[in-house]
Amino acid sequence: MHCKPFVEVLKEGGVVPGIKVDLGTKADNGIVDLAGTNEETTTQGLDFLGQRCAKYYQAGARFAKWRAVLKIGPNEPSELALQVNAYTLARYSVICQENGLVPVVEPEILVDGPHDINKCAAVTERVLSAVYKALNDHHVLLEGTLLKPNMVTPGSGSAKVAPEVVAEHTVRALQRTVPAAVPAVVFLSGGQSEEEATLNLNAINQVKGKKPWTLSFSFGRALQQSALKAWAGKEENVKRAQEAFLIRAKANSEASLGTYKVSF
Repeated sequence: MHCKPFVEVLKEGGVVPGIKVDLGTKADNGIVDLAGTNEETTTQGLDFLGQRCAKYYQAGARFAKWRAVLKIGPNEPSELALQVNAYTLARYSVICQENGLVPVVEPEILVDGPHDINKCAAVTERVLSAVYKALNDHHVLLEGTLLKPNMVTPGSGSAKVAPEVVAEHTVRALQRTVPAAVPAVVFLSGGQSEEEATLNLNAINQVKGKKPWTLSFSFGRALQQSALKAWAGKEENVKRAQEAFLIRAKANSEASLGTYKVSF
């Protein structure tokens, strides 16, 4: 029996295939700490990345993803964690481009902690500034990249704020750090609920002022949660799951234009 490769199925549906190329922050024996820091991490996977990317391109991939993880604490992120993670994002990006892949640059600042939105904004600006300094130092073609950052939100142990406040702080952080050459910023949802992520993205696109990038979404859980719940692993629930997924996709599509309206 002939089996059609999944990549071909995606292409026939107008989907551009991509692949995660990092090896994460975990090793066989647990978390890989960055020596000399307070349990901060650096993402593994630069070894032989060029050869792997060449194979991924041949297999049909056209973009790649690499996630760097930073945390907010009393003294975190440390300058060491900041620089090492910026460096690895830059090395990954230029290696991808050498092999025909568009790198998705993902410096995720975790939402864990009691910090307020101002602290998150300050850290986000530090992180993005370091990342774009490194990308330029490594001669990455910014026009051939996508940025996948966190939104600027209060920590999980702090009081929530209105979407308009998240939007104001997020757009200001981007304006101060992200070059206009970057085509798009595709946000991760970072611990937000589905509706929170959609409302925040919608508010971001309604902010007045200079926004030279497309501001869109690259949500995981905040796009899939309802669909997975509706499906529950049962064949008879597939149609319900598809309908649930379509609802979230449509909501976030509208939020990317700033036209989303709550329907309940």
